[in-house]
Amino acid sequence: MRIDIITLFPEMFEGPFSHSIVKRAKEKKLAEIHLHQLRDYSTNKHRKVDDYPFSGGAGMVMMIEPIARCIETLQNERDYDEVIYTSPDGELFDQALANQVSIYKNIIILCGHYKGVDERIREHFITKEISIGNFVLSGGELAAAVIVDSLVRLIPGVLGDESSALSDSFQDGMVSPPVYTRPRDFKGWEVPEILLSGNEKLIFEWKNEQALLRTKERRPGLLDE
Repeated sequence: MRIDIITLFPEMFEGPFSHSIVKRAKEKKLAEIHLHQLRDYSTNKHRKVDDYPFSGGAGMVMMIEPIARCIETLQNERDYDEVIYTSPDGELFDQALANQVSIYKNIIILCGHYKGVDERIREHFITKEISIGNFVLSGGELAAAVIVDSLVRLIPGVLGDESSALSDSFQDGMVSPPVYTRPRDFKGWEVPEILLSGNEKLIFEWKNEQALLRTKERRPGLLDE
């Protein structure tokens, strides 16, 4: 999978993409992540990429020309399955959407800033808008990092145990059941006996029961969906 990220702050991705699962995916060449500094596509001598909104009002707006130039340059080099814009009013990102996008070969992610991008970018270049929650961030970089991490771990071969991602929370519409490891007894707090029984059928039933119970208690809205 190739992911091209258009951003004003490429340095913000150095930490998230240099460790753990994403780093492993890049080392295995299962994922390519390319960062594009939007200011490199500005024709302004000061590399300006924003301007005041027509009709006035507070804040600045990301200009259409640098963004269009960057996207068109990338699209001239290869075909893209999606051009994604991280936006507060986009489709709410969830596991089902992550599963869908993770099978794509090439995607572009545009990180928004200021009061947003010129609406014509959204109308003519963006194919999918994604929000990671009902709150506002200073920019789209953090949202893009979250999306990338969620996608990359789903690529076959990235995780040591390929079945691991399939047992994550939300994959079956519920949160995960409780998990335990050694020691078996800590200060009198014992691991549920069923998990030590070796009876795979009973363990499977227990995990499903616990997942359903935990979902009802903590995330009942998932069951409504």
